[in-house]
Amino acid sequence: MKEKINSTLYGAIVADALGVPVEFKDRPYLEKNPVTDMTGYGTYNLPKGTWSDDSSMMLCLADSIGKLKTVDYEDIMKRFSEWLYAHHYTADGKTFDCGCTCSNAIYNYRSKGIAPTECGGKGERDNGNGSLMRIAPLPLYLVQKYGADAMDKEEALKVIHNVSRLTHGHAVSLLACDIYCSLMIEIMKGCSKEVLLKNALLKIDSYVENHPEYKPALKKYERLQQNDFKDIPEEQIKSSGYVVDTLEAALWCFLNTENYRDCVLKAVNLGSDTDTVACVAGSIAGLYYNDIPEEWIKTVRNKELIDKIIEGFSNSIL
Repeated sequence: MKEKINSTLYGAIVADALGVPVEFKDRPYLEKNPVTDMTGYGTYNLPKGTWSDDSSMMLCLADSIGKLKTVDYEDIMKRFSEWLYAHHYTADGKTFDCGCTCSNAIYNYRSKGIAPTECGGKGERDNGNGSLMRIAPLPLYLVQKYGADAMDKEEALKVIHNVSRLTHGHAVSLLACDIYCSLMIEIMKGCSKEVLLKNALLKIDSYVENHPEYKPALKKYERLQQNDFKDIPEEQIKSSGYVVDTLEAALWCFLNTENYRDCVLKAVNLGSDTDTVACVAGSIAGLYYNDIPEEWIKTVRNKELIDKIIEGFSNSIL
């Protein structure tokens, strides 16, 4: 299991760092100038191997679980606040690239005293990918706490929803995190790639049948439920910061490649929200393949912090 934890979290962080230098570049630009390896500078003028808010917030979640051996929403929000305002959990002591929905939620907690699970935006326009991008440690925790059938348990789904609600409280965002966690748990169960998405979505369908208030939000994910989702042409795959687009793009890249390197490079070269689409795809491919290029891992900045958090997280849940 320690190997799975390491490959999932490093899978996310390495892919995030690959995408940072070309964030906001459009697809035509990347078709002419494709990313083929770890690079630096670019969009934020930062050195090679620098990771963004995606990895920072993910590490906050992992560190909180690692320290407390449980999911404590207050503690997670405190760590988000330390990241945003004190520059902790960063590659080089500098916070950058925080989305408005996340920063508003953290402000709600820190300055307004709003309860952690009430801090996240609840409107239709609050469905950026900020809760999905940081959720990777959670399925690893849930499968250890609740077992391989965690997605059949109301308590586990409540935890997923509450972790999302810290920054993103709309049903569309909650379901994105549900689908992701279900998929990751299916991978941990050894499910084959051919039926992975179908099996994961069956768990979500079952949950929504018992909670019909989520049916309108689930309709946003209709394309994932199509048997030919993998075969959708690239030009119809969006890679924006909208959580539905991000999840679709990450899964499409995973399903259309056969190893970690190809998956995350395909994700980055879709353009737009390059770091987050790659981060989500990278955590999935990292867990599934466990073949992250060693030279990329060595390039990642502030590995000392990452390794310390991963070790603490692993020791606390195993």
